[in-house]
Amino acid sequence: MIVANNLCKQFERTVLEEENGKKRKKKSKKEKFYAVDHVSFQVEQGEILGILGPNGAGKTTLLRMLGSLMLPTSGSVEIEDKEGNRITDAVLLKRSIGYLSGNTKLYHRLSTREMLYMLGEIYEIDKEEIVRRVEEIGKVLDMESFLDNRIEKLSTGQTQRASIARCLIHEPDIYIFDEPTLGLDILSADAIVNFMKAQKERGKTVLYSTHYLEEAQFLCDRIIMIYQGRIVREGSPAQIMEECQADNLRDAFHKVMKEVETV
Repeated sequence: MIVANNLCKQFERTVLEEENGKKRKKKSKKEKFYAVDHVSFQVEQGEILGILGPNGAGKTTLLRMLGSLMLPTSGSVEIEDKEGNRITDAVLLKRSIGYLSGNTKLYHRLSTREMLYMLGEIYEIDKEEIVRRVEEIGKVLDMESFLDNRIEKLSTGQTQRASIARCLIHEPDIYIFDEPTLGLDILSADAIVNFMKAQKERGKTVLYSTHYLEEAQFLCDRIIMIYQGRIVREGSPAQIMEECQADNLRDAFHKVMKEVETV
């Protein structure tokens, strides 16, 4: 389980002031702003939480804090194991999470199998167990036909599945996926979505950021919508659609965003 307690992340940006109707860099000044602004929620075991919002809403910053890749300015993240014990050890924390971002870099000169073997050794997994897990991951993500091809030769969809495989080798209890199907063909996207549903059935905790509203409606148990760093709507897809009097999550999303933009 993951619990976000009043999470905030503050950054500084340069603002250009106008002089005679024109923006001039020499008149610039610094201002602070919240990319994530007092956000609280929790995600249970066996639950898929969808995180939706327009570009710049703070989704990636939020996920990076939840994945222990970025320290919050204030607030806290609590991660519990299956027994309900809070994990505080940094190494155990990283072992508990499989994090996928949009700019994940892979070792292009290795094959996916070689990369997974290497990562398995880093995680100090027994060699026989590494072999078993790699074979299982290859089947689950339908990678068997290109598992031994060099990563630099893979298609976009194949590379994305290799990136996801990297998150699976240590069998984490929590998956944090930031737009995992962006730009993929239908078959590759379906393989990833079906994998996420299978992980939910295994009792895994999944945080899933996506711009594909139909995908979120089909996949997620619960949704939080974020705008300018704040949660502006929360509930199951069915609840949100009912509240917005919409037939689908896409229409509901647009109604919510229109409401908050006019406030």
